[in-house]
Amino acid sequence: MEHPQTQMRREIDEIPTAVERLLSKGRLAIQDAARAAAARDPAFAITIARGTSDHACTYLKYASELMLGLPVASVGPSVASIYGAHLRLQQSLCIAVSQSGMSPDIVELARMARFDGALSVAITNNRHSPLAESSSHTLDICAGPERSVAATKTFVTSVVTALLLLAEWKQDAELIAALHRLPDLLNGATKLDWPEVRENLTGDRSLFTLGRGPAWAISNEAALKFKETCQLHAESYSSAEVLHGPVSIVGEGFPVICFAAEDRAERAVAEIADQIAQKGAKVFITSPKVSHATAIDHVRTDHPLTDPISLIVSFYAMVERFAVERGIDPDTPRHLQKVTETL
Repeated sequence: MEHPQTQMRREIDEIPTAVERLLSKGRLAIQDAARAAAARDPAFAITIARGTSDHACTYLKYASELMLGLPVASVGPSVASIYGAHLRLQQSLCIAVSQSGMSPDIVELARMARFDGALSVAITNNRHSPLAESSSHTLDICAGPERSVAATKTFVTSVVTALLLLAEWKQDAELIAALHRLPDLLNGATKLDWPEVRENLTGDRSLFTLGRGPAWAISNEAALKFKETCQLHAESYSSAEVLHGPVSIVGEGFPVICFAAEDRAERAVAEIADQIAQKGAKVFITSPKVSHATAIDHVRTDHPLTDPISLIVSFYAMVERFAVERGIDPDTPRHLQKVTETL
């Protein structure tokens, strides 16, 4: 049976073009911010975000720490917006990520960070937003209009913006080349919608998503999308952290989706996937390096820091289809709106 195409599905299909547009139109501003960051030579960085944008910041955190040795910490917006506290941010970099750039708490913390001495960078889909106006540098993610409440292309373009910022800062030619290969590869990733996963989730009310390193950011985003679009309870864990208590929930047939990139963590994630599968769980993983879990199709990008991006694109295709099959409109999740403004 053919299902009507949702706005979410249309926006998933736009991801490769949005990334290509970003790499073309957004690069000069990113290079300018990268030069400013290199000149500042910060001792640490902080990020400001909520929801899907915060998952992009988690991706940025791992990439920064792996590439630059620059530690990154997420700061709660209420520190400024509710508690009115100030932070010692001299010699720091502050990166705020928000597709709308409108939430007062995000804007207030970004403004405070700049006042307290941080070099502030906004990553946003709205370059005329209050967040953009409060920041030293604004990086337009060039995603174009995104109307579905469930963000997809703005997540991907936020991550690509962050990676390109780091790559330009470090002058990492290999990562820059890998980012420019992404549009064609992501086009292939949109064609995968993991039917074996969808079929095995029917009737389930709860599941785990797992990852490690940058792929843990993908796991976090996947768990949120299950809640938003499918009204299905999903919890994300590091594949190491899950063994420190949460695995006790796992019983016969409990569903687990593991996001494994082709990086130094892949084998460790695969080993945990096999362990959990041997406990009776239905475990799916984006890696062939398993004996008991089920390997699912994925697109590799030939770079460890871009590999997880293709995984979330295929996941988006799967979760949109699964929502429709459950009779849920993923464009208009209950109790949610496109722009969420919190204090």
